Amino acid sequence: MSHREVLRLAIPIVLSNVSTPLLGLVATAAVGHLDDQRHLGGVAIGSLIFTFLYWSFSFLRMGTTGFTAQAAGAGDMTEVKLVMARAGLLGLCIGLILLAVQLPVGRAAVGLVGASEGVGVLALDYFQGRIWGAPGALVGYAVLGWFIGRGDTRTALILQVVMNALNAVLCVVFVTRFGMGAGGVGLASAIAELAAAGLGVVLVARAAGRLGGGVGWPALLDATALLRLLAVNRDIFLRTLFMILAFAWFMAEAAKLGDTLLAANAVLMNFVSFAAFGLDGFAHAAEVLVGRAIGARAPAATRRAVRLAAVWSAGVALAFTLLYAAFGVALIDALTSLPAVREAAYAHLPWLIALPMVAVGGYMLDGVFIGALRGPEMRNAMALSLAAFGIAQWLAVPTLALHGLWLAFLVWMLARLLALSFYLPRIIRG
Repeated sequence: MSHREVLRLAIPIVLSNVSTPLLGLVATAAVGHLDDQRHLGGVAIGSLIFTFLYWSFSFLRMGTTGFTAQAAGAGDMTEVKLVMARAGLLGLCIGLILLAVQLPVGRAAVGLVGASEGVGVLALDYFQGRIWGAPGALVGYAVLGWFIGRGDTRTALILQVVMNALNAVLCVVFVTRFGMGAGGVGLASAIAELAAAGLGVVLVARAAGRLGGGVGWPALLDATALLRLLAVNRDIFLRTLFMILAFAWFMAEAAKLGDTLLAANAVLMNFVSFAAFGLDGFAHAAEVLVGRAIGARAPAATRRAVRLAAVWSAGVALAFTLLYAAFGVALIDALTSLPAVREAAYAHLPWLIALPMVAVGGYMLDGVFIGALRGPEMRNAMALSLAAFGIAQWLAVPTLALHGLWLAFLVWMLARLLALSFYLPRIIRG
């Protein structure tokens, strides 16, 4: 286990993350040239709905990574294959259920957003186009988690780039050539998700074949293994739900502060996303290294994995802090040309400069706890940090407005770090 191993695992994930916002730019450009500007709103709302919907099932990626890494660390190649089969089957079942309930779910989700009637209709068009990709998207989560858990982040990168590239091409064709609008953007995503899942299953089959042995139905449906899978995924689901609630709460509070501050906040949220690109890569590296060490029952290797992930994560966070301090104003200017929005964003930039160094510990420890499959601790830590965020925003926002909201956001990140740090010795001791 070395610094080179950390970089080998993290860099493909960072590159994979970068491909996702590029796809968003293509979709925005495609519908942005249509005569009806409501297509932009429809795509934006539809994308937001799927971000939260699929994010809720991200345990399929995270849990699969942890189980796979631990099985690989223990040298149990049969279990490595069984993990993929169980997670893929679970993702397929959830995807089919979403297809079955798509009409009420789609209408309810669009209604909750509260968009105008015209934009709401187009958002529903997007939803009805994209929902057909749900089985592919969720099986794809399991596939990505399996390859990451095996330390094969290059294949994970290839799958993400193929999916996003196909999505971008189909989006342009459906919108500019066939005039399908928001519904075409959603359909392009669905086809790309299904295609990437199909490619992923083929690559999994090839990789599993090289591991030798077979996987039978009795082992696949082993009650003890299934119950453990469901228990871990349940806790990660709740942890993710609490995280979604925090972000939704944050955005809802920002929307109450007026159009200018809301627009400035939307610009500043890009800084959060940019930092996440780098920090996520090293969190994923921590998942793999910690999972392997625990699977091998090697406490010393576990401690070394945590130290290596911490060093690289802190370095990346410091780099983002320095980047934002030096070029934050230029980045704001590149993202908006509206004078009032720029001035408001400038005023709140110090919070974003501080953010990476405050948030880094929570990102890194998330990776550690995923690799260790410590679902209850992750769930409890996120619940406690959500409560801290709620108290902080209740106290700070009435007097400090958006400054108070960003203060509460940093309190949330710090509380997440402190809560996970409290549980960390349980992992370190082995």
